This record gives sequence, C-alpha cells and structure tokens, in this order.
Amino acid sequence: MTGTTDPADPAAGAERRKTARVRWAAGAAVALALFFAGAAAVASAREDGPVPRAAGTPASDSADAGFARDMAVHHQQAVEMSFIVRDRTEGEDVRRLAYDIANTQANQRGMLLGWLDLWGLPNVAAGGDPPMAWMGGSGGDEHAHGGHHPDGGSDGVLMAGMASRAELDRLARLDGKQAEVFYLQLMTDHHKGGVAMAEACASRCTVPVEQRLAQGMVEGQQSELGLMRDMLTERGAKPRS
Repeated sequence: MTGTTDPADPAAGAERRKTARVRWAAGAAVALALFFAGAAAVASAREDGPVPRAAGTPASDSADAGFARDMAVHHQQAVEMSFIVRDRTEGEDVRRLAYDIANTQANQRGMLLGWLDLWGLPNVAAGGDPPMAWMGGSGGDEHAHGGHHPDGGSDGVLMAGMASRAELDRLARLDGKQAEVFYLQLMTDHHKGGVAMAEACASRCTVPVEQRLAQGMVEGQQSELGLMRDMLTERGAKPRS
C-alpha cells in the first residue's frame, strides 16, 4: 500500500533509528541548556557580589536550602548518567527514559539553583556540613556514604543513591543490553535516594512551592521506579539489593 513501510524492511528500520537519533540530539540540546541554566543564572547574578537575603526567606542551614543544594547535585549526576547511556545503546525504550530523566531533572536543577540565588544563599553549604545533614539523620546512612563501589571507599559517592566514579566509568565502557541493565540498576538506586530526600523536604521544608516540587519528585520518581523494574525484568535482570 502506498505510504506505508514494512516493519521488517531494513531500510525502514535504519530510517527510524536515524529519526530517533535526530530527535534525541534535539532533545539533548534542550536538556543541556536547562542543565546549565541555573548555574549560569547564579554566576551572572553574583558577578557583583552575593545577593542580600530578603527578610522571611529560608536560612542557609534550613531544610529548604539543604534540599535545594543537595538535590541539585543529585540531579546533576542523573543527567550525566542519562547522557552516557544514550551513546552506549540503540534501545529506544531506554533512550526514551534517559531523555525524559535528563530533561526533567535538568529543568528541576535550574529551579533549585535559581531559588538559592533568589534567597541570597550560596549553592554550597558553609561550615563544612556534610550532604543531607538537613535531613536530621533520616537520609539513610547505609546509602549516604556507602553506595555500591567495589573498592569499599566512598569513590565520589556524596549522598544517598549516587553512583561512584568507578560505576560511571564502567557504564561508559558497556554497550547494548549490558549498558541498559547497568543504567537501569544505577538509576533505580539513584531514584530511591532521591525519593528519600524529596519526602524529607515535603515534610520539613517551609516554602510551599518547594514542597510541591518535592512531592512531585516523589510521585514522578516512584512511577519511574516501577517502569525501570519492569524494564529490568524484560532483560532478565533485577534491581541491586
């Protein structure tokens, strides 16, 4: 029939893959722009010195500020992992998920950094407080500094669910199904840590718009956790214990 393509036609399949790559490239440009938007805004705003903090805004040691700082770092790694897997597989479902995660979390990261700037607060905690200190010990010590790293050290793991440098390097070396499985496992760990942080903000933060964002993160990432569990099952794998 005119105007239709045979799904089994190699030429048609190649064309579909080419179209998917073009769409990802366009989406990646948007995600990268969002990824750096918050940092660029902060740097621009601070060229003439720190922004004075308005009365009634969160303090630097508040849950609101702590969540904004920590989740911005957490999101940054999720975006990085998603761009890594893009180049390691042609699997459309994994690439689609990776694009959604990169786009969403880059956008949210820009918002979090923008709020810190609006509040006149630095995007790095003063006084050497460790990440997740604002959670009052509810962040899960078994995840905050342990992680899944073969050498037993922190290896760059800053907070709950984050991958180690060794794991990111390994992801960048894998291809195809192996890359897909490892990405889904890493992102499952990452989302679990992110959900714990977002739940803490939803109950501890005082800025309503930030509480709403945190609750949206909880719901969105819990949904993606279910999706990733199903995707791992389809590949004969499961989340890491």
